[in-house]
Amino acid sequence: MVKPTERRVGYGVALGYGITDLFGGGAFAIIGTWLLFFYTTYCGLSVLEAGSIFAIARVIDAVLSPIMGYITDNFGNTWLGRKFGRRRFFLLLSSPLMFLYALLWVTDMGYWYYLGTYLSIELLSAMVLVPWETLAAEMTNRYEERSRLSGVRMICSQLGGFLAVFVPGVIMQFTGKDNSFTYTLTGMIFSLVFCLAVFVTWRTTWEAKDVHQESDFKIDNHRSSGLLNHLKYLVVDLFSAFHIRAFRLHIIIYIFSFTAMDVFGSVFTYYVVYCLNQDAAAVSGWLSIAAFASVPGTYGFMLLLNRLNISPSAALRLSYGCIFFVLMFLFAMYYTHTQVPALLFSAVFILLGAARSGLYYIPWNIYSFIPDIDEMVTQQRREGIFAGVMVLTRKSTVAIAIMLIGVVLQESGFVKGSGAQPEMALYAIIGLMLFATSALLAVSFIATYKFKLTRDTHKLLLKEIARRKLGGDYRDCDDKTRVVIKQLTGYEYDQVWGGDANRGPVASVTLS
Repeated sequence: MVKPTERRVGYGVALGYGITDLFGGGAFAIIGTWLLFFYTTYCGLSVLEAGSIFAIARVIDAVLSPIMGYITDNFGNTWLGRKFGRRRFFLLLSSPLMFLYALLWVTDMGYWYYLGTYLSIELLSAMVLVPWETLAAEMTNRYEERSRLSGVRMICSQLGGFLAVFVPGVIMQFTGKDNSFTYTLTGMIFSLVFCLAVFVTWRTTWEAKDVHQESDFKIDNHRSSGLLNHLKYLVVDLFSAFHIRAFRLHIIIYIFSFTAMDVFGSVFTYYVVYCLNQDAAAVSGWLSIAAFASVPGTYGFMLLLNRLNISPSAALRLSYGCIFFVLMFLFAMYYTHTQVPALLFSAVFILLGAARSGLYYIPWNIYSFIPDIDEMVTQQRREGIFAGVMVLTRKSTVAIAIMLIGVVLQESGFVKGSGAQPEMALYAIIGLMLFATSALLAVSFIATYKFKLTRDTHKLLLKEIARRKLGGDYRDCDDKTRVVIKQLTGYEYDQVWGGDANRGPVASVTLS
């Protein structure tokens, strides 16, 4: 019988896995681009009221995502987990619930309705995205195949982002540019798409149950049952994830770069409508160009990593450099009041879309290798915990960015529903979109120089894990591998794999 991790991952399987990111990328692209505008324009909410919905959701999600990660790591010990899978069971359960997404886009329902519907989507996304994120690491341990899974899922994510700005633009041609039904119909269409996508992923993926037998044995024998004990272990596992050096750097790169794009995306609509005095259809057109370019852009970054063997850090710096150029162009356009030809403006947004695809693809590609680094330290497979942290931070960046944007715009004198804005509000829009975005990207740019995960270092890591599993002596490890282990884990070699780390900061993980 072929083991799950020995099954090959072709592009068909990768597509079946990645299609769920139509939800992961598309749902929050729509929220990031349109929901604040929808709330303040058609639902009677102030900017501050709308922003508070996202902030409240973050507080609740701060609990939901890590709990979901912990549950999926341990769900295999239940009858449902053994029958349907500890990860994939939640995909099957969530598929029909996707129609809740349509309820976000109903007008004239009041603040508490909008808070409740948004919270239901947060819960649903945790149920889907946390277990789904773990599957790439479970389905294969080959660098190329994991990169393929990550690449195809990001193409699906970019396609979801493209549809998020393109579909409303098309609907506007029939419903009118100022019709709230545009967004209601958008929500209904995407609910159906998300339902089908999650079901397809459930049908085409698998789990490496055999890989987790050793880990499940440890949990059963070293961890006590009971709600309070499980809450304690959840907190221990959550914080222990940050003991891994590569994960700390990865989170810095991930949070700051994704938040930069969240800020840019949320403010860009205001920039076009109020600074350039154009309608919302122009936003859809330009962002559609960028989103369309991101699909071949993702494939281009896949080739850089797999065919040309460019390191993830170098590829990220290339992506950031292109985005810096686009931001400077947009600033020059506003500052000089230059009328830019449509062809040139389209070319700039093609560059933005291609560069942005690398910013999105590479961190998620890196994520699938983090559990391998963690296993070198803890001797456990904890994909769920890392997925919980990743989903939490991703959704947090969207909501926190929108909340802060709402506060800044409110304080600058932004007038909801007005066709013109005071000068201070215009300055706030420009400052957020150009300078805040640049500052956030700069932090990620600097962090890439310290991140050392590559195809070669990952191969050395897997080779050493396999050697230790076969009973290899720690003293037989060569110097090059020792250096790589230190760069990736943050620990000296003698501290990992049950060494001195048992008496150090990761003792709670390996001996709890």
